[in-house]
Amino acid sequence: MIEKLQFITQQNEKFTHLTAMEAALKAGVKWVQLRVKDQSADVVTDHAFKAMQLCDEYGAKLIINDYPLIAKETGAAGVHLGKDDVTVDQARKILGPDKIIGGTANTVQDIIGHERNGADYIGLGPFRFTTTKKKLSPVLGLEGYRQILKECTKRGIRVPIIAIGGIEIIDIPSLLGAGVYGIAASSLIIRNDISNTIKTINEILKVEKHYA
Repeated sequence: MIEKLQFITQQNEKFTHLTAMEAALKAGVKWVQLRVKDQSADVVTDHAFKAMQLCDEYGAKLIINDYPLIAKETGAAGVHLGKDDVTVDQARKILGPDKIIGGTANTVQDIIGHERNGADYIGLGPFRFTTTKKKLSPVLGLEGYRQILKECTKRGIRVPIIAIGGIEIIDIPSLLGAGVYGIAASSLIIRNDISNTIKTINEILKVEKHYA
């Protein structure tokens, strides 16, 4: 099952990747993407083993950003692939049929390619400008999501679409109304009261029907 709320780790002056993850897990998050950038594979592997212990403790899924081999080595639930990483089908050869593989998309064509290659979900964005990512694709905005999701519906594409990139709580109902399956969040969660923020997001995501 693809969770509707996905927490993506980052570190700031208050949190490390792992302390942010633990705080989010304590608050009820059930899906964590470990996103450690600009570090060696050894450092990412060390983080991943520690993250697996935390996710096992709280009964959550761990997704490793960028590194299918590390996902396999650590026993993570799967991998999320950026636009410059290996392809979904290449990662599938490494991880096998049972692991979760997600891919980053910015266009309908990105989504079509990922679905064709067997992605389990797609992270579509960015919604708006975000400092979390250095190489930012063109910002989509709500209208961009509406157009892309409309085209996906027309083409019969059913892979879950997760909105990502600078999303605030006030944006979530409209994004759901546009047709996204769920959201991925990072700064939104760790810069606020983590417990209350996650509770509020989950309450919004539980509502079955929204209007854009």
